[in-house]
Amino acid sequence: MKVMVVGAGKLGYKLAEAMINEDIYVTLVDSNPKVLERINDHLDVLTVNANGTDIGVLKELNIETYDLLVAATDSDETNTVICSLTKKIGCKKTIARIRNPEYVQQLDFVKNEMGIDYIINPELATANAIEKYLLKSYSFNSEDFASGKVSMVEFNLNSLENFIGKKIMELEDFEDLLITAISRDGNVIIPHGSTELMENDIIYVMGKSNNIDKLNKKLKVSIDKKSVKRAMILGGGKIGYYLAQRLTASNINVTIVEQDKSRCHYISERLDNALVIHGDGTDINLLEEEDLASMDAFIGVTGYDEQNLLMALMAKQSGVNKTVAKISRPSYVHVIDKLGIDAAINPVNITASNILKYIRGGKVVSVSLLLGGEGEVTEIIIGEDLTIVGKPICELGLPKGIIIGAIVHNGEVFIPNGKSVIYPKDRIIVFCLTSDMPALKMFFKKSKGGILGELWNSN
Repeated sequence: MKVMVVGAGKLGYKLAEAMINEDIYVTLVDSNPKVLERINDHLDVLTVNANGTDIGVLKELNIETYDLLVAATDSDETNTVICSLTKKIGCKKTIARIRNPEYVQQLDFVKNEMGIDYIINPELATANAIEKYLLKSYSFNSEDFASGKVSMVEFNLNSLENFIGKKIMELEDFEDLLITAISRDGNVIIPHGSTELMENDIIYVMGKSNNIDKLNKKLKVSIDKKSVKRAMILGGGKIGYYLAQRLTASNINVTIVEQDKSRCHYISERLDNALVIHGDGTDINLLEEEDLASMDAFIGVTGYDEQNLLMALMAKQSGVNKTVAKISRPSYVHVIDKLGIDAAINPVNITASNILKYIRGGKVVSVSLLLGGEGEVTEIIIGEDLTIVGKPICELGLPKGIIIGAIVHNGEVFIPNGKSVIYPKDRIIVFCLTSDMPALKMFFKKSKGGILGELWNSN
């Protein structure tokens, strides 16, 4: 499969990195030579210093031989034009990043008229993820699969002292649950039964959603019984705007703190039910004047990771129940768990997950990048003609570091063991480190092209 990505920013880099792991031929186009030079030092991709709207360059690169183009420049209009041009020249499919809230109501028209196959909006997707997090009952991160029947949640062992020093095989009440990964000192470990749990470990547990509920109650981990009625959003950019729009629609009282006066006017004119405060959101005195301590949730979504993390931490210390920080730098992922912030949301990972799901075709139901993008959970529907069908998992020879975390068979969820068998039309939820993706793909390619071989090549 050949993919061209126009725009070598954070999203373009993340996509190129993810697709290289899947043996996709990637061409990265950008008009900034310094950015491309930095990418060449880290990624084995073809980089082209050019304007993505230059038809001559597109023809020279034989765009008609590409299966997909992703337009991810900073301009919605440029992305739209690039997709339209490349589609007319012969590129099979196109994806455009369009972020402006004013275009949201016109997306179907833009897609149809401009020949765009799929539109991504990182800010809207991030706002949706934050909304889901705020309105659910848990005070920790989680991902849902199989239409909510399967959940993957993370626990910080600092709140589970009874686990520290024990081997996984010694844990009680884990018969129908599976620890798929451990984050320890910035490293990701794929555990086995004799793996010993240590202080400060973050464990990722997969299981039936109702079993996760039971485990949570059994361990007496904090459950947020108090619904979110008041929320403060630091930053009135696109994410802040989308999030406020969604929260106010759920009858939540929203206060937005934004430093740019003109942006305040823009937001206040479009959001009737939100209180917009013009001021410096890093001024704790201002936040206290706006009754920060009475808030049920605080969300930092400015353009600066440091501000978001610091003020979310300050909000937590002020007694706010749920604190969320938007981060963009992957290097910050490993320190977040030690700060005491409830959740860190990365728009790049959310967007990359959506694009990877689209690339992999109809049999891939969902893709989630976890652990700062170092791990991936993929939900796949099994075809009838695959040779793994009807065989116990212990006979499949799964590569080390790849775990089938759950199987959904005839609507029932099973946490598999070595004797479990995969049948046609089953949904399997596979956890894999991103670095092990080539091994996963090679494993499934051994016979008849394999599950992922078929999916990767289906577009």
